[in-house]
Amino acid sequence: MIAFFCVNSFSIFEAIQDELLKNTYYIIILFLVAFVACTKKNSEKNTLTLQEDSLATYLSKANDFSSAAMKRQDYIEKAFNIIINQPNDSLQKVNLFRVANRYYNLDDWEGYHKITLMVLEKSISSKDTVNIAKAYTYLGDYYGSQGVSDSAFSSYLKAEKMFVHLNDNLNLARTRLKKALLQYNEIDLAGSEMSVLKALSVNKEKNANEILYECYNLLGLIYNEKGDFGTAIEFHTKALKLNDEEIPIGIQSKATSMNNLGLVYQNLNQHKLAVPYFQKGLEQKEDLIIYKPSLYGMLLDNLGYSRYKLKSAEGLPELFYESLKIRDSLHLTSGIIISQIHLSEYFASNKDTIKALQYSNKALAVARNSKNFRNLLLPLKQLSIIEPTKAASYNKEYIQINDSLQKADRKIADKFSRIEYETDEIKQENSDLTTQNRNLVYIFGSVLILGMFLYIIKAQKAKNRELLYKQEQQKANEEIYNLMISQQNDVETIRVKEKKRVAQELHDGVLGRMFGVRMNLDSLNKIHDESASVQRNSYLTELKNIEQDIREISHDLNREKSELINNFVAIVDNLFEEQKNTFKAKLVSNIDSSIKWEAVSNAVKINLYRIIQESLQNINKYANANVVKVEFKKETDNLFLQISDDGIGFNVNRAKKGIGLQNMLSRINECRGTFEIKSKKGEGTIITVTVPNIKQ
Repeated sequence: MIAFFCVNSFSIFEAIQDELLKNTYYIIILFLVAFVACTKKNSEKNTLTLQEDSLATYLSKANDFSSAAMKRQDYIEKAFNIIINQPNDSLQKVNLFRVANRYYNLDDWEGYHKITLMVLEKSISSKDTVNIAKAYTYLGDYYGSQGVSDSAFSSYLKAEKMFVHLNDNLNLARTRLKKALLQYNEIDLAGSEMSVLKALSVNKEKNANEILYECYNLLGLIYNEKGDFGTAIEFHTKALKLNDEEIPIGIQSKATSMNNLGLVYQNLNQHKLAVPYFQKGLEQKEDLIIYKPSLYGMLLDNLGYSRYKLKSAEGLPELFYESLKIRDSLHLTSGIIISQIHLSEYFASNKDTIKALQYSNKALAVARNSKNFRNLLLPLKQLSIIEPTKAASYNKEYIQINDSLQKADRKIADKFSRIEYETDEIKQENSDLTTQNRNLVYIFGSVLILGMFLYIIKAQKAKNRELLYKQEQQKANEEIYNLMISQQNDVETIRVKEKKRVAQELHDGVLGRMFGVRMNLDSLNKIHDESASVQRNSYLTELKNIEQDIREISHDLNREKSELINNFVAIVDNLFEEQKNTFKAKLVSNIDSSIKWEAVSNAVKINLYRIIQESLQNINKYANANVVKVEFKKETDNLFLQISDDGIGFNVNRAKKGIGLQNMLSRINECRGTFEIKSKKGEGTIITVTVPNIKQ
């Protein structure tokens, strides 16, 4: 026994140990799984963080103007490879726009165009109106850079309309400014002025000095081109007074305004006043070389030209050479031509005709290669001066090109106006169509509402007429029933009186006489004549029979009073007979014979009759019943009416609002009785009516 216990204890111990080892094993596995999951989650989180950090780093380095172009382009591509794998949401679009901006700063128009179309496509597919409008402004910048001015103008116009609809005044002002710059570059000065003034009218945002500066600056350039130099100086001064700390450093606002003010004084031929502005602009040399080298080259050239006009040799011709070198490295065709023409003028004034011709011819060659006829004007004009033998040829070509350019300028201005007009016309047509459709909807809706209103009124009137008709019919039926009851009562009363009279006559008249005859005949029995005696006995027997018959008739007439079927029962039986003959449902009726209907008031009997009638009508209409039962019974002083069917049943809570049940309840209330209805779908219906205080 002990050995057995020990063995079993050892086995139990081993089982417990195995179970503990097994549980420990499971815990280790769960711990490892949780550890791996956490590690994976943290790894994914760290990967996302690293990607975000990398993206920010790449975008920042791509915008480092001090780095080489190839290096910056490499960073842009790395940033793009991260962004393209992001979900198609607003954040991805924002990052793609940032990539496009980097391409723009690098003058990589192909990359800029590709990214812009990608964002536009994604925005249209997701119905992102804000980014669609923004993409159109970027597309306008691309077409403007490629000289496709009508497409650029159309793109800006699309963006403008969207920003108006979005009530985005900041972007609306920025887009109108871009459109104004495009018009200015195409010498549509009137259109440019109108667009920039429209931009100013909506530029009401705080801290929007960048747009305000660009608007003032552009207005100064426009009025300078128009020859309104005083107004030009006024707007350039306004631009200069703005806080340049709130304006992006890439614009180089101070240096730009200094250069533009100097150009106005150059056009006024006041070169002494122009030189200080160019010199102040060049004080920003370090920033200009990094952020805006084209402006730096322009300032050098303008300073050199004003000094040349002042017949000062300071820094000449080195200023022209340096400017030409910068413009050539940036492939600025117009700037290259201007620098070469200024060098030609400089060497011509120094009687070095060879170099003067050399630079003029170089400028002419660059202009012809540029396919921009406007660039030909300066070289042709300069060559006509320094090469008099060919002046007529140069002047003729100059006049032809100038005339064609003026016509082209008028055409492009008209084209801009036509594009804007057609867009507004389409918008007006759409607006008119929308208004027309809205009016049609309003008219149709009004007619529909009016029609429904009239229909409801008509239906309500018809319903009211039907209800009044039913009420009048009900009153008429009640009056007819009362007349029937009264008539039945009158007939019954007359019959009872007549029966009483006949019974009385039989009892008091005929029986009395017959009794006298019997008495007389009985007295004859004292005569002992055998034949007379036999005959008298037969008469007496006959008289007794007659007397008995009369008594029976009299008793039968009196008994008929109580045994005649009551008039209410007859009316109800007529209703039941009509139900049986008209409808397929089997009718089973039971009227307690112990009920004394003469003790029941006519009002109660009318209401009970109407309840039976209404119930049978509802059963015939809705119940789809096979068997209908109607039962009258008496308990103590209460009269019970129960109507049941085996039909489809109904929802009692909803049906209580029906006019039929409301009428029944109203009738029961008049009788001071109670009304109970039990019904379920598929289980038939039972209506129980209790009328109290029926004295029997």
